[in-house]
Amino acid sequence: MQVTCVALQPLGPTMSATSRFPIVPYLCACLLGLLALCGFWYGAGKPAALPDAASATHKLQCASYTPFDKDQSPFDVPFKLRPERMDADLALLATRFQCIRTYSMTGLEALPELARKHGLKLMIGAWVNSNPVDTEKEVDLLIASANANPDVVSAVIVGNEALLRKEVTGAQLARLINKVKGQIKQPVTYADVWEFWLKHPEVAPAVDFLTIHLLPYWEDEPSNIDAALQHVADVRQVFGNKFAPKDVLIGETGWPSEGRQRETAVPSRVNEARFIRGFVAMAEKEGWHYNLIEAFDQPWKRASEGAVGGYWGLFDADRQDKGVLEGPVTNVPYWKHWLAAGGLVLLGTLILGGRVRSTRAALVLPLLGALAACSLGAWGDLAQVTARFAGEWLWVGLLAGLNLLVLAHATLSLSAREGWRGRWFDALERRAGWLVAAAGFAAAVMMLELVFDPRYRSFPSAALVVPALVYLCRPVRVPRREIALLTFIVGAGIAPQLFREGLQNQQAWGWALVSGLMVVALWRCLRVRQG
Repeated sequence: MQVTCVALQPLGPTMSATSRFPIVPYLCACLLGLLALCGFWYGAGKPAALPDAASATHKLQCASYTPFDKDQSPFDVPFKLRPERMDADLALLATRFQCIRTYSMTGLEALPELARKHGLKLMIGAWVNSNPVDTEKEVDLLIASANANPDVVSAVIVGNEALLRKEVTGAQLARLINKVKGQIKQPVTYADVWEFWLKHPEVAPAVDFLTIHLLPYWEDEPSNIDAALQHVADVRQVFGNKFAPKDVLIGETGWPSEGRQRETAVPSRVNEARFIRGFVAMAEKEGWHYNLIEAFDQPWKRASEGAVGGYWGLFDADRQDKGVLEGPVTNVPYWKHWLAAGGLVLLGTLILGGRVRSTRAALVLPLLGALAACSLGAWGDLAQVTARFAGEWLWVGLLAGLNLLVLAHATLSLSAREGWRGRWFDALERRAGWLVAAAGFAAAVMMLELVFDPRYRSFPSAALVVPALVYLCRPVRVPRREIALLTFIVGAGIAPQLFREGLQNQQAWGWALVSGLMVVALWRCLRVRQG
């Protein structure tokens, strides 16, 4: 038998590259990145189970109501409220409440009849301000409505936080209250933050009962969610003792579901539900009269109070149940959508990267994609509640685009960079200094806002974490003087913003950490330029 010997030739280019591809580390990193992405969004959206506060058979006392559509505000010209909107709103609120509270008489002429239709009582309010003509008109409408609807109007409120706004004096307010008391049969009150009742004791003798606002989030020293109910109980007890035998109505209390953290007070849907459900249980046990703020989210309030002002509702602006009163509640109701979008970002990163250059690149690429997927989703979720007009949405879009360009630049730097990948990498590499400059400029602008005008601004940490980490690990050449100035602004603002927010503010610490990473990244890029 003849045996033919064949010499084995070296593997061709494709097989050689395949054999060198670190498949095991790459797959492990992909699995880890996917688990991190799923864990991040599941943790953010995991529902919490709490004791119910209301149901179809257990109605709560009262809720603040303003009948604006999602895109309306009281500053609209012309100002027009739709009776069909009020009709649908009251039908919904009647399933959970016995009463609603209003703040103005303008445009609400149809409300008493609609309340009668749906079996609701009304606490109607006249808007009192520094304009005596407008105030007189509101008060006259208040008196007329109370007298025309004695079966529906259970009490009237002459003014809301007018002393807080310093638009009237206590003496002027007392005269208005006495005028109304002399012309109607229902009890008459005034509503303000609890401290202003103590600062203006001349108002209390004029009212039939006191209406105090107790909002632990907005206190000068905000309470965290664990201490908030005890704070409410302490203040209510002080007023009950001080002004007895007059009754005390807690005219506004609640917790925001979105917005920035203030010291230790963190807005979230779960925290809103915890506060409202705990408060209702406590109030009904103690026999307190109360009114919750508020029935529906009011996005127009973001203009004057920041994002947090628009999200105190028990229902959102589309009249969808937020889960505040009953059932499981989640902080991110659309977390599955963000998870799916993040999955596309991660997949796109892996496809763009293709075959990587080394074992280290195989480990880094999937984790980078997962980080970008989480940060972009968090930035998008924040933008939904903070962006108010076209300019702010443009800013959101520009930062999202910056993140995608930085992600593409970093991804291609880890790739084997053949063919079109190499050409795209070369194009981004030539412009990388401008990407760094854009990230530094955005960080400097937002740092200045958080240092000098922070009260109503949210922390934008998610928008810059990817650029900071990418250029920290892979510095590039940058315009020297401009980047040096931006580095100084961002670095100099870290301590002042922490001081203003308090050292217990986790969101402020998160922004400080991202800012610190950005400072180091910019400094490393400066060293590349100097070299």
